[in-house]
Amino acid sequence: MHVETYGPVDAPPVLLLHGGGVAGWMWEPLRERLAPDHRLIVPDLPGHDRSAGDPYHSHARTVEALTEVLGKVGGRASVAGFSLGAQLTVLLAAHAPALVERVMVVSAQAKPSAAPGLTLGLLGATAGLASRKRFATLQARTLFIPDELLDDYVRTSASVSKQTLLTAVGENIRFTVPPGWARFPGKASILAGERERGFMRESARVLHDALPGSELEIVAGCGHGIPLQRPDWFAQRVSGWLNSQATR
Repeated sequence: MHVETYGPVDAPPVLLLHGGGVAGWMWEPLRERLAPDHRLIVPDLPGHDRSAGDPYHSHARTVEALTEVLGKVGGRASVAGFSLGAQLTVLLAAHAPALVERVMVVSAQAKPSAAPGLTLGLLGATAGLASRKRFATLQARTLFIPDELLDDYVRTSASVSKQTLLTAVGENIRFTVPPGWARFPGKASILAGERERGFMRESARVLHDALPGSELEIVAGCGHGIPLQRPDWFAQRVSGWLNSQATR
């Protein structure tokens, strides 16, 4: 798994986990706006962009790999994830709390979709469209990809194999809250966009209800793309989260 790091090696570690179909570059607007006093750890998840050579096998296997990354960093990390990466953030908090100080969970589906087989069948039939530049460019608009990151999105979209697409989406739409989430001792912030589909807002509430003491925020005016749709607001929110007290 390709991993980029930024900032002083002795600074508090912050792991940033991107969503499906994008890659570590989605955090560039955040990185540009954060004070340079944290060590940012930014992987390309398996099957995506510079990690495309290793297909996405499962959430469990990816969490194992991320646990190894955090083990090498040393110390407890703050972990923020978006969409697919937000589910992985929940799993890291549940399964490796000794390595995780606090989490920010942005737009995580936590209620299984109805008829996942039908969804995956339709996705498999249209998977080839993702490699076409015109289709990817149109899709980028719905994901709030800024113009300066459009080439990165088109490249990443073309790099995602059908196997990775179906596996990652299958894991995503079947995701449920892991039992260990309720026992996570660190600070947890859960965000969803006001304009996301209803089941996404419901998922945020499910995660909030399952973890006593967690914070829930429905972000006004936002759809499924908070970090890229409102980069200035999001950077301020992350800064406040990183500087807040770690334990609940």
